[in-house]
Amino acid sequence: MAITFADTERENAWRQDVRAFIDAEAPREPRTGVRQRPSFEHWRGRLASRGWIAPAWPRKFGGAEMTVVEQFIMNEEFAEAGLPTGAGVGGLGVMMLGPTLIEHGTEGQQAEHLGRILRGEAVWCQGYSEPGSGSDLASLQTRAVRDGDDYVVNGQKIWTTVGHLADWMFMLVRTDPEAPKHRGISYLLVDMKSPGITVRPLTTLAGTQTFSEVYFEDVRVPVSNRVGEENRGWYVGTTTLDFERSSIGSAIGLRKSLEELVAKAKGGTGLSLVPGSQARWEFVERWVETEVARMLSYRVVSMQAHKIIPNHEASISKMYTTELSQRIARLGLHLRGMHGNVRDDYSMEYMETVSATIAGGTTEIQKGIVATRGLGLPRG
Repeated sequence: MAITFADTERENAWRQDVRAFIDAEAPREPRTGVRQRPSFEHWRGRLASRGWIAPAWPRKFGGAEMTVVEQFIMNEEFAEAGLPTGAGVGGLGVMMLGPTLIEHGTEGQQAEHLGRILRGEAVWCQGYSEPGSGSDLASLQTRAVRDGDDYVVNGQKIWTTVGHLADWMFMLVRTDPEAPKHRGISYLLVDMKSPGITVRPLTTLAGTQTFSEVYFEDVRVPVSNRVGEENRGWYVGTTTLDFERSSIGSAIGLRKSLEELVAKAKGGTGLSLVPGSQARWEFVERWVETEVARMLSYRVVSMQAHKIIPNHEASISKMYTTELSQRIARLGLHLRGMHGNVRDDYSMEYMETVSATIAGGTTEIQKGIVATRGLGLPRG
């Protein structure tokens, strides 16, 4: 497959439209040239008016029906301008639940939830991982037993992002313990205010609380909140629409982080950058690596544009960018010398990157995908 990175005439016109929108809604300060960051509410409202909160959704559900290339260009320009995409803490609802409801949900479920997701009125969390079911998700054991018009749910979920802030959870539960593990799972929508739910935030190494563990004790969930058929939840849960998944924003964000680190080193802000120091070579290596990360993103979106599903290619990009984020954060610590042991912005940034190679599929899992699906090596 030939990969071209240059915009077509149509793509360039679209890029100019996006830049014009950014200049209108987040103009530069005349004296300094610094981009003026609009309030999130204003920015989100302007995106919503164009269907850009969920750009891949069909227009009848409030989206913009963008192609993957159009989404890529929009995300690339937003990242270059340092602006958010608009989903905010509701990103799981936009990126994961919305497409699932559009594909498998009933009209009632779509009417109840899709609009609220776009308006930011409901925060969703994902109930997939369990203490004994992470990489092997299909081994999950949280049970849902049918009782009339309800399911009664018992079990535990963990590493639930924004679980302590969420209004609703979309979750996978085991409804047939006798069936093969992939075939006995159902997909439920659960009101987090339901009696019997206990949420305990988890404190990370950096002192933040972005994850939670969630306990279910005889939680009653209406059968009407099941998405798709009973025991077919595994296949419902893997649903995606044609979203752009190149992670171009992450690649550009890493380059911007490195640029800020260079500026601080040059500005004498307590960082050590002396002639001939190893740090200079590290800067060069990290800079080259940020460009590699960008090229990996281009490859993924180019494949999507050609209707090819990026499998091991997406794993390579994810693995590379998350490991690079750790190397850049580690460089910041090295430049601080012994002060790198002090708990400040630099050390906090490093600690926040520790989980990057775990969340969303560990590096070990990504290597396995690359080995078997990319290189054709036997499982072992």
